[in-house]
Amino acid sequence: MSDQQPTFQIEKLYVKDLSLEIPGAPQVFLQAEQPQLEVQVNSAAAPFGDALHEVTVTVTVTARAGGKTLFLAEAAQAGIFTVRGVPADEMDRLLGIACPNILYPYVREAISDLVTRGGFPPVLLAPVSFEALYAQRARQAASEPRIEIAS
Repeated sequence: MSDQQPTFQIEKLYVKDLSLEIPGAPQVFLQAEQPQLEVQVNSAAAPFGDALHEVTVTVTVTARAGGKTLFLAEAAQAGIFTVRGVPADEMDRLLGIACPNILYPYVREAISDLVTRGGFPPVLLAPVSFEALYAQRARQAASEPRIEIAS
């Protein structure tokens, strides 16, 4: 067992991907109907280097009205985190809950700014419980059938 104190540090925060599609421009700006928004939030983590982990939170917002897509905005906000001395059983929770909680305010701002620059009113995304998303993914992983290959 290691006597090393657990350490967690933000090394870098950055926009990994940013896109806005307005397939029906300029006609969509004449649309009087209130759009319906569909929001998808995903997070992913991957180790690289010594004690470094990249965590990415991706938000996709699709606005539809009258059966047409007004816009599709997507932002992927990423961060590089140094994690040392954290027990393996706590590492998943750190990368799946704590890191996305740090990144989410940045991706919310990126989406709002992107949509506004596209000529639409800002999209104000509601807070997200990454703890609930983490628990949901854990339940799904537990219920998936496993295939074991004998060697």
